[in-house]
Amino acid sequence: MSRDLSEDALLDGRVKLLQPRDGFRAALDPVLLAAFVPARKGESVLELGCGTGAAFLCLAARVPGLSILAVDRDPALVDIAQRNAGLNLLPAEIRAADARELRDLPPMHHAFANPPYWAGGTPSPLAERRQAAHEDAPLSDWVQAMARPLRHKGTLSLVLPAARFAEAAGALRQAGCGAVRLLPLWPRAGTPAKRVLIQARRGGLGPDEVLPGLVLHEADGRYTPAAQAVLRDAGALT
Repeated sequence: MSRDLSEDALLDGRVKLLQPRDGFRAALDPVLLAAFVPARKGESVLELGCGTGAAFLCLAARVPGLSILAVDRDPALVDIAQRNAGLNLLPAEIRAADARELRDLPPMHHAFANPPYWAGGTPSPLAERRQAAHEDAPLSDWVQAMARPLRHKGTLSLVLPAARFAEAAGALRQAGCGAVRLLPLWPRAGTPAKRVLIQARRGGLGPDEVLPGLVLHEADGRYTPAAQAVLRDAGALT
């Protein structure tokens, strides 16, 4: 069945993105997540739950020359992600599969995900939004699936609600990932963080860190210069 898609842009036009008008639409989370992945040219990256491809497309716009493998269990979204890769002239392997059941992945330098993380509340009546936003498997399952193909010292990165960072840190350690790094995302200066970026390394043994966070908005609602550097100028948060 044909889908009603809009063509949008991320990173001030560097990334073109087709996405359903009535489905789950990319916002800030995948752009910020992509900025947090410390990938370098020539390395391999894995995104689980890629949706229409916003995060891996933003990462590739910042770091050309990556070997990209992206996975989503929804064949319709995989089809859109493949179209988006073509629209952006990006070579990428995109698979339709349940990431938790994958066992044949090659060794990866980095893995990242914006997993469904809402465990309460009333789910959306739209199946796509419900699947993208509401948790139907433990966060630890996602972390285990991401950690499994990681090389030694490879990084695993997540964007999550701030209330779940302790749970995520525990899941990372159970999956053999340490040296946990936490980066708070503040809506405005002086307000509690609603989202955090969290990262660890496979086999990492160093101390945990709380990194300098990112204030997203000025008091008048405009993006701060630091946020603009990431969200519009494709800057890194690494």
